[in-house]
Amino acid sequence: MNPTRRTVLITAGAAALTPALSVPSAQAAPRAAAATPPYASYWYPDSLPAGSPGPGVTWRSLKNWRAADDPDLAFNAASIPLAARFTPVPANTTARSGQARVQALVSFGPTSANPSQGSATADYYALTHWAYIDELVFWGGSAGEGLILAPNAPVVDAAHRHGVPVLGNIFLPPVAYGGQLQWTRDLVQKDATGHYPLAARLVAVAAAYGFDGWFVNAETSGGNTALGTAMLGFLKELKALAAAKGQRVTWYDAMTVNGTVSWQGALTSQNQAFFQAADDMFVDFRWSAATLAASGTKADQLGRGRYDLWAGVDVESNGSGTSVNWDAIVPAGKAHVTSIGLYRPEWTRNHLPADQRAPEDFHAADDRFWTGRSLDPSRPDPSDPWRAPAVSVADRSTVTSVPFASVFNTGHGLRWYEEGTVTSEAPWNHLGLQDRLPSRRWAVRTAGQRPAVSFDFADAWRGGSSLLVAGEPDQPAVVDLYATRLPIGANTVVELTYRSEAGEVTVEAAVATAEPDGPGATPPYTYLPVNPVDNEVRVRSVNGWQTVTVPLTGLSGTVHALGVRLTAAGGPVRWRLGGLAVRDGVTAPAAPSGARVTAANGGDLRLAWTAAPGAVRHYTLHRLLPDGTRRFLGATGQRAYFVAGQRPEQGETAARFELRAVGELYNASAPVTVTHPW
Repeated sequence: MNPTRRTVLITAGAAALTPALSVPSAQAAPRAAAATPPYASYWYPDSLPAGSPGPGVTWRSLKNWRAADDPDLAFNAASIPLAARFTPVPANTTARSGQARVQALVSFGPTSANPSQGSATADYYALTHWAYIDELVFWGGSAGEGLILAPNAPVVDAAHRHGVPVLGNIFLPPVAYGGQLQWTRDLVQKDATGHYPLAARLVAVAAAYGFDGWFVNAETSGGNTALGTAMLGFLKELKALAAAKGQRVTWYDAMTVNGTVSWQGALTSQNQAFFQAADDMFVDFRWSAATLAASGTKADQLGRGRYDLWAGVDVESNGSGTSVNWDAIVPAGKAHVTSIGLYRPEWTRNHLPADQRAPEDFHAADDRFWTGRSLDPSRPDPSDPWRAPAVSVADRSTVTSVPFASVFNTGHGLRWYEEGTVTSEAPWNHLGLQDRLPSRRWAVRTAGQRPAVSFDFADAWRGGSSLLVAGEPDQPAVVDLYATRLPIGANTVVELTYRSEAGEVTVEAAVATAEPDGPGATPPYTYLPVNPVDNEVRVRSVNGWQTVTVPLTGLSGTVHALGVRLTAAGGPVRWRLGGLAVRDGVTAPAAPSGARVTAANGGDLRLAWTAAPGAVRHYTLHRLLPDGTRRFLGATGQRAYFVAGQRPEQGETAARFELRAVGELYNASAPVTVTHPW
């Protein structure tokens, strides 16, 4: 990669992006537990730079890391295992399954001071188009902060919920940006037994933190054949140890077998050994149609497969305006050549002016990037010069078991809602709270005027967002929501929570028990009335929202697709869907136990607890005030939480906190109380 692509990570890292509240600096020894905010972890392989770290930066040696000594492990360990995915019949006739895959290299925040559990802003890259992604790399690293990054838990939990593996990043930077060849030598050092101790340490970190392996990017020049040989031995051992733990390794096309850095832009004799030692390889951006074609053929001949090669597409500067020779990667009308490696798709947030980064602005740009100009994957625009992933790659889903529920929470918001009531006015982000979201955004089936469909943040049933349908539909409009594999039992019901803000709308649940006839075809929906028409339909109204429970009477087998059909009486419509569930019954989750304050510094507290038995979506933390009201403090999937700035209320001698487990259906456990004396 060209050094200019490092500018944000290298030069802006510690100073410009570090928040005012910083972590105390430390050398190689692990930090003692303290009432400080937890951050995503990062390390040097072994030796540290000369001098002292910058403000908010902590220098650590990976060689010295031990899980038992990691004070932030409980905050950083993922809580969601990697979900299995399936591929439904594609939404259009051009998307393929079993061919090109998509890798995304994303910088979610700075290397240092990247919060472990979200933060108090809605301005965040809340990636939601997981259905098209096969591998996510937690991109980052800089010479002045650290080179080895472990993904933070919110990112891993959101990705895993959608079936996407997440890799940590090993970045050995170019010399022009502070890279030191000693760090490469540190990484590939051997012990007295001839093994590579840092290979084992990397696998142990991924296992402890719950992510899925490593992206190895060695770009520090000045090496020789001996170093290239050592790197190859290290990579082979890393891959073997990783495979034993269900982890994977991706190699980046930079270092060659002779130890020099020479980006090939192809699979060649100079990087073939590294490709063979890894699970796959990111091909540098300097590829051409000819080199990709030859690389695909070579990968096939090696018995590896051409789709183990990610052809790099640099979208950091221009996003969906990037000019790409798409026919060299994913040609229309014939087999794909290689897979796609998207470098820095968070352009969809970063290119927006600071005063135009409201969540809806970001999602509009992100939908354009992943879906295409039509904003409907079932009707791609063939004249669009940007070939969005939805045009070429079939979407995937993880919705395979009952109960299933979604409140269309994107993982950030302007407020926090509980049953339609605002319980916190603070903006927030925490990607780990994101629901499994609709993959086809937004497929709308209508013979008339197409309404606009979007995530909206002005109102929600729970969390921070809801699904808004707005426009003047003059014919019934079906909005595809989820591709599923949900078994139908005798007591299975569909539950919708919605409100109508403008216009009279007749609502029906769209339920398909078979796949469509072919790519691009409408699922064979059965339409079930949602407006109360008989005794079987149950309705509950809260804060202007209606929750309607509809039995799947007459249906059997498996639900393959879910949607809603809206029929307007005429005129403008604003209809909001706040929740969707498919369930057989309702069982309250068990409560967590052992809740305690583990560190305190005035009103800054670290809390921890033992996980509740059984399935838990996440945990919520409230403060119980002297007048009996509750104040929402936050939610997380982890078994630890940090709260800042708590103060005594009038006449209060101790703060009381209530912790609850929240189940898949968003029903909460009994509270567990934690008391902290002032």
